[in-house]
Amino acid sequence: MFLRIWTYGVLPDALNRFVAAYGPDGEWARLFARADGFLGTELFRDAGGGTRFVTVDRWRDEADWTAFLARWAQDYRTLDGRLAPLTGGQALLFEGASPGR
Repeated sequence: MFLRIWTYGVLPDALNRFVAAYGPDGEWARLFARADGFLGTELFRDAGGGTRFVTVDRWRDEADWTAFLARWAQDYRTLDGRLAPLTGGQALLFEGASPGR
């Protein structure tokens, strides 16, 4: 399994919109679901109920992720640009094969 894990600092007035867009049934998951090998997205919120979130995007393997990017790169960039104002920043924490696999 290939994972992409991101962390986000969400703006307080954008919490509901962020959760809707980045959750397991949100806009990102729907975009990723266009491609073979997408296994799902999980969204986690800071234990204190704050504005820090983590997403985990799961793919069958890196080749499926790469094929998605090759086919849907423009849609990816467009969605990323449209949703960027919901956060005060984001960072890729991990991208690679799931440990132990």
